[in-house]
Amino acid sequence: MAKSDDQYAADLTILGMSEINQYYQQLTQEQINAGTHRDMVGGMWEEIGRLQFEFLRARGLKPSHRLLDIGCGSLRGGIHAIEYLEAGNYYGLDINPSLIEAGRHEIRLAGLTHKNPHLAVSDRFELGLFREKFDYLLALSLFTHLFANHIIRCLAEVREVLAPEGRFFATFFLAPHSVHLAPIVHEPGGVKTEYDRDPFHYSADEIRAMAKLVNLSAEIIGDWNHPRAQQMVMFLS
Repeated sequence: MAKSDDQYAADLTILGMSEINQYYQQLTQEQINAGTHRDMVGGMWEEIGRLQFEFLRARGLKPSHRLLDIGCGSLRGGIHAIEYLEAGNYYGLDINPSLIEAGRHEIRLAGLTHKNPHLAVSDRFELGLFREKFDYLLALSLFTHLFANHIIRCLAEVREVLAPEGRFFATFFLAPHSVHLAPIVHEPGGVKTEYDRDPFHYSADEIRAMAKLVNLSAEIIGDWNHPRAQQMVMFLS
């Protein structure tokens, strides 16, 4: 069952996870009002937000489609999708309740509350809690921070909520071959990834193998002009 914002914040305090990864940091309302969340999700707020939205449009996203944004954060890209989609067709899920609250703040700033977006907090990729099938799903800058078992869990949940002709797009840092133990510096951006430390890299074969485990197929799209060299992958049922 998905946890309430208060329950999850309490868990984070007990586990001390905010000391391990900045993404778990719980923002105060004052920080949200000051826009701290825009830097917390990696910066390049407008550039990457617009890039991911235009990518989805180029891949066929229509206002009538339902979109699930996994790891939506504070809606860097989601705010563009909410404006574009018909009311009620945007769904966002994130592990960090304070970023979800920051997303609600962005919705109010943009005057988009009438679009009735659906936002929820979950630490286990509980995509079924929305009780919908989705035409498009997106996970931007999410799998780049996850071990393979977490990615596989997410893919298994995606399979259950993917519409018959649905598409799931996710970004990865790509390695030239499987079990690439040496660090890789990706250009542009200069991000250094490792095999067993966040941020992670995976080979095309490793990504396809993860998809196959849950009866999905994976197509490596590759470069899509991401400023930090994250590569795009499409998953289909």
